[in-house]
Amino acid sequence: MRSAYSVETVRNAERELMARLPEGALMQRAAAGLAAACAQLLGRVYGSRVVLLVGSGDNGGDALYAGARLAGRGAGVAAVLLTPGRAHPGGLAALRRAGGRIAPDGAGEELIGRADLVVDGITGIGGRGGLRPGAVPLAAAAERSRAAVVAVDLPSGVDADTGEVRGAAVRADLTVTFGTHKPALLVDPAREYAGSVRLVEIGLALPGRGAVLEAFQHADVAALLPVPGAESDKYRRGVVGVAAGSARYPGAAVLAVAGALRGGAGAVRYAGPAGDAVIARFPEALVSAGGPKGAGRVQAWVVGPGIGDDAAPVAEAVAAEVPLLIDADGLRLADAGAVRARTAPTLMTPHAGEAAALLGVGREEVEAARLAAVRELSARYGAAVLLKGSTTLVAAADGGPVRANATGTPWLATAGSGDVLSGLAGSLLAAGLPAPDAGAAAAYLHGLSGRLASRSAPATAHEVADHLPDAWRGIRAL
Repeated sequence: MRSAYSVETVRNAERELMARLPEGALMQRAAAGLAAACAQLLGRVYGSRVVLLVGSGDNGGDALYAGARLAGRGAGVAAVLLTPGRAHPGGLAALRRAGGRIAPDGAGEELIGRADLVVDGITGIGGRGGLRPGAVPLAAAAERSRAAVVAVDLPSGVDADTGEVRGAAVRADLTVTFGTHKPALLVDPAREYAGSVRLVEIGLALPGRGAVLEAFQHADVAALLPVPGAESDKYRRGVVGVAAGSARYPGAAVLAVAGALRGGAGAVRYAGPAGDAVIARFPEALVSAGGPKGAGRVQAWVVGPGIGDDAAPVAEAVAAEVPLLIDADGLRLADAGAVRARTAPTLMTPHAGEAAALLGVGREEVEAARLAAVRELSARYGAAVLLKGSTTLVAAADGGPVRANATGTPWLATAGSGDVLSGLAGSLLAAGLPAPDAGAAAAYLHGLSGRLASRSAPATAHEVADHLPDAWRGIRAL
């Protein structure tokens, strides 16, 4: 599990650690890790050209000390000081002793154009509101250049706690972060600016339950996936009901059932008008033509994909006292008061446009502040919410850390992919997983399956569903 902590929590942990260490020792730990990462990225340090973009905070000090280490190994290091009178004095002295130099005023963009490596130490985790005007041309020059760009702790210009980018920001190839991940490194749009992320341990003592964001890894998902026992039968493993599809969109029903059949439940009941299409593709499905109310016993319902404007199956599924996943048209048709009144777990799975409609804001607002949007939706509906996107986020109904998933691929942006995800997550609900776990595990599996299906080429939603067993086996094999 990768955990991300708020700026306040990180700052408190840093203060506690610095009180026990000799003065400057913590910065030296960070600088050593930063220099090692830069050296590895350069490959050959001796003779390379390195430009440090140095702000007034500790990030600037980290950059200066790391630059001194690189200069000591034969790199030509020049520091561009954005606030010359406030640069870290110890770092400046160390750089000069090692043979580095301070760039003349106005020479920054030219130096960046000739550099092999640019180190972004402009602002740190306390930065807000995008880059200041004086830093914008330097960030633009770094993006234009052929140099590799390394951000110190966080790309300058992004908001550490929210992942929002409210102006110009540095685009890094690598971010070297210290002590713990910061939320912005796991959430778009900021994550797009971070490049690859390397965590350098510096000895911070962080609270076990204080994380604001979590990202599953293989072992975390493997521990959640249902495994049948010797006494299991199809009913003990759980039965998931799928109310999806219509005469106009029968494929949505087929794809949701495809995901459900591969999600760990023992059986899938389909209820709706696309039964012929479902049974033709999946003869193992249990099909009925009516709505959820008369379909038979299930341990969870999936409702909404492709149902059009028929609100009846949505109302019936919402009224059922079993775990419920609401997706697509179901999000538009479900009565908000009835959803809030449910006592059984609910998982809502909107994309950014659907989330925007539910919140009454523009889509661009959701995409710019994804973390805030998923939390607001969860609080407003009293439900777990899976916000789909380049970094899928899952918020629990009772608060706590938001789960971020980054296993996906842009090739998953294809018609029907979300229907597969809904069926998969609903099946995990029927198998007994709590709603946030079902959503997070499904998103992780779905993303891996998308990678396997596409292999850097277009893939259909059906192919994504077909590769779910491979993704499942890959996780369980560890």
